[in-house]
Amino acid sequence: MQDIFDEELADMVAEEIVEERAKAFENLGDAVDEMLGEDKAAQEADEEGDESSAGGADEKQAAAEDEASDSKKGEKKFFQKKGDKKTAVLEEKIAQLEDQTKRQMAEFDNFRKRTEKEKNQMFETGARSVIEKILPIIDNFERGLITVEEDNKDSFYDGMCMIHKQMLAELEKIGVTPIEALGQEFDPNLHNAVMQVESEEFESGIVAQELLKGYKYRDTVVRHSMVAVVQ
Repeated sequence: MQDIFDEELADMVAEEIVEERAKAFENLGDAVDEMLGEDKAAQEADEEGDESSAGGADEKQAAAEDEASDSKKGEKKFFQKKGDKKTAVLEEKIAQLEDQTKRQMAEFDNFRKRTEKEKNQMFETGARSVIEKILPIIDNFERGLITVEEDNKDSFYDGMCMIHKQMLAELEKIGVTPIEALGQEFDPNLHNAVMQVESEEFESGIVAQELLKGYKYRDTVVRHSMVAVVQ
């Protein structure tokens, strides 16, 4: 009897142990499932976070690229604007230099013309001074030749006449010419009237006598002719 009771008790204990172990295994499975679920949720959350992070990174990269592009465009516009400003300054400087060069060239041309004119005037003044000193010598030659009588005109006289002609020819080469007076109408720009005379040959206002021959150097009078004019 005791053996039967012991067997029943052992079976009951065994069943309880089995049930407890089954519950324990069931609880363990639930815990594992719960842990797996948490791990899966965490993994999904991580994946979403990664995707979000990747999306954020892409957005950040895109934003950075846009910003860089805008920066490059801004730099390009800045340098272009700066280059345009520099070009305008250079063009203005070139215009100023061109204007200054033109002014200097004009001033130099005026200086050259003025210097040339002054040089010519100095040359003319020097030439006139020399001519004025030579003319009295020509006058003395002519006076001397006039005083020679016809019977005394010899080879010496002929030589003096040749020298006189040579001197007049050389003066003519440099532009010195005698002023026509005898028989010409009186011209105060060319003639200097020292006396008035009566004449049956010439009309009033005509030069009847040439007392001293006058000369011109090119277009200017070196010495006026001293003349006698008919009343």
